[in-house]
Amino acid sequence: MHPSDRVVTITAEFKADAPARYAELRALGPVHRSRFSTGIEGWLVVGHDAALDALVHPALVKNSAPSQDKLDAANYTNDRPGIGLGGNMLVSDPPDHTRLRKLVAGAFSPARTRQLGPRVQQIADHLIDELAPKGEVDLVEAFTAPLPVAVISELLGVPTTDRANFRAWSSLSLGAPSTAQREAALNLNHYLADLIATKRHSPADDLLSALVAVHDEDDGRLNEVELVGTAVLLVVAGHETTVNLLGNTVVALLHNPTQADLLRTNPDLVPGAVEEFLRYDSSVEHATPRYATEDLVLAGTPITRGDVVMVALSSASRDMPVPHQGDPAKLDVTRKGVRHLSFGHGIHYCLGAPLARLEMTTALTTLLHRIPDLRAAVPLNELTWIPSGIMRGPLALPVRFTSHQQ
Repeated sequence: MHPSDRVVTITAEFKADAPARYAELRALGPVHRSRFSTGIEGWLVVGHDAALDALVHPALVKNSAPSQDKLDAANYTNDRPGIGLGGNMLVSDPPDHTRLRKLVAGAFSPARTRQLGPRVQQIADHLIDELAPKGEVDLVEAFTAPLPVAVISELLGVPTTDRANFRAWSSLSLGAPSTAQREAALNLNHYLADLIATKRHSPADDLLSALVAVHDEDDGRLNEVELVGTAVLLVVAGHETTVNLLGNTVVALLHNPTQADLLRTNPDLVPGAVEEFLRYDSSVEHATPRYATEDLVLAGTPITRGDVVMVALSSASRDMPVPHQGDPAKLDVTRKGVRHLSFGHGIHYCLGAPLARLEMTTALTTLLHRIPDLRAAVPLNELTWIPSGIMRGPLALPVRFTSHQQ
């Protein structure tokens, strides 16, 4: 059967065993007809070469206009400004994408990110101080979520008292279309619009205040819809990716305790190991949708104008050769020169990559050093995965360890 003759349905069962499922699909072909969790039918790109082509193909764009009829039929609103995750560079094409990206690029440069290092370490140490005496916690709730949430909140200027709400709204807004998903996205948009109004009257030394100032200069660089949309993107992408990558990483180490021991005894390996974790089980399972503006052929598969194309970044990363003819299905934290597509490719390459690497390196080094006997509190095959069409990560991660006071 040709891959285009069958429809792959992305279900909760699929996501629970995603690496193995993607390997099966890659063996059949690089591009497959698929029904996504959004209810939309389109094309799923699982092979590395096809993914590289799709991510930069000029006829595959982020503006959903060519596919609007299909999106409306599925009641898909995720990319709409004000009620979804739209109005920002992630769902824009040049020249708007270029303009919007330049406005925030400086805040996430490697040099600016390095300045955050001491504060990220303080946050990690504080969270470990809090959980260490307990002996058993949900690591997502106690560590992998609050660390990135605190970092992006401080960067943007989100008050401490509001962080639990915006974390909940952010997580729900990435789910499959539903009443709860749409309400969460709407709440997040309304909250950030209100916070922007507050920053306008009482600016502070934070990124959101800086964006408000750019908007209020009224030189056409940022309109009100884009201001709120960019804030939504920075909140969601600024922490959800790392929350889930940290969760996936801990799950991988619980499955591979000898690899955890290597990192614990050789902490200098951690920065390189972060690249291996990004390759091995990325938190960004799929890139956001692309829409065909004309008929084209992708890895031998005909794509029709108006078709929706999703690139499975996690699958494509597993399809890349690893150094020294290693087995890409195995985790090896000692690998050098690891390559992956977890941060994307082309003009939409993730601006937050330096921050994600810093948070991952700090969190992982701190966790392994201070909680050396971390172990799963439930069978790992019973973990529940987040119900997202884009992200992959454990919904909860119950762990046990020897409790101790700091």
